[in-house]
Amino acid sequence: MTARIAVTPRSLSQGGHPALAALEAAGYDVVFPTPGRQPTREEQLRFLPACVGYLAGVEPITREVLAAAPGLKVISRNGVGVDSVDLTAAAEQGVAVETAAGANAQGVAELAIALLLAGLRRIPPQDAALKADRWQRIEGREVVGRTLGVVGCGQIGRRVVRLGLGLGMSVRAFDAFPDPEFTPAGDFSYTTMEDLLARSDAVTLHCPPAERPLIDKGALAAMRPGGYLVNTARSSLVDDGAVLEALVGGRLIGYATDVYDQEPPAPQELLHHPQAITTPHIGGYTRESVERATRAAVENLLRVLNLPS
Repeated sequence: MTARIAVTPRSLSQGGHPALAALEAAGYDVVFPTPGRQPTREEQLRFLPACVGYLAGVEPITREVLAAAPGLKVISRNGVGVDSVDLTAAAEQGVAVETAAGANAQGVAELAIALLLAGLRRIPPQDAALKADRWQRIEGREVVGRTLGVVGCGQIGRRVVRLGLGLGMSVRAFDAFPDPEFTPAGDFSYTTMEDLLARSDAVTLHCPPAERPLIDKGALAAMRPGGYLVNTARSSLVDDGAVLEALVGGRLIGYATDVYDQEPPAPQELLHHPQAITTPHIGGYTRESVERATRAAVENLLRVLNLPS
């Protein structure tokens, strides 16, 4: 029986990506169990027991699911996040968990800046008004000379820093482990989280999830009044209720997010607020990012599967 690899990322749901042909050429049976959507737990329990490899999207991969797949050798993400995987259970079962580090960094960084610009220029409501045959002009804000706070200065955060500097912004960054060798040209410096919140006109998040929201009532109260918040990292970084309260009270002039507790998200007041911009987790969904991530994920699969038993 041919060893099987399941492919579930929605960006690969139609199959046919040239990189996937390398799996077939290596003798594996490549299957797409839930094309166009995330698999449910029940579906994972049906298809994974027959698999040795799993090219996974962002769906949860729990201890229960892993226990049902004793032949599974490797989970390969076509992104960098692994918080949806029970890493302890995977290690106990001897399942390698691989990521496509840096593959989508440019796409996510560009989206963060695009959301910032769209929000400050109030593009979405003016576009919607014109489509409804209404001529509605809303005064916007320019970014030149403003301060951008970048929380998390890894591969994505560094690209955001450079893009912000290129737009003429001052950039302040907070990172738990700042790299002293990262010294881009322009008005840039590392600082504390407290100082970043107090000084920034806009804050963008590019860090891993924490045990509790990083942006809560206290953090929002510490921000400069009239600030703008962008989250293309993890939904758990933000207290949605506190952000809604800050929008209604005017502490924030806008919020943009590409990430949610579940996909698609359940209806909620924050996502329908007129000063919120929402995108359907498209940070890494560019032709270039998908290409890099898919090739990296396939290479990781083959590398692990070809290791001596």
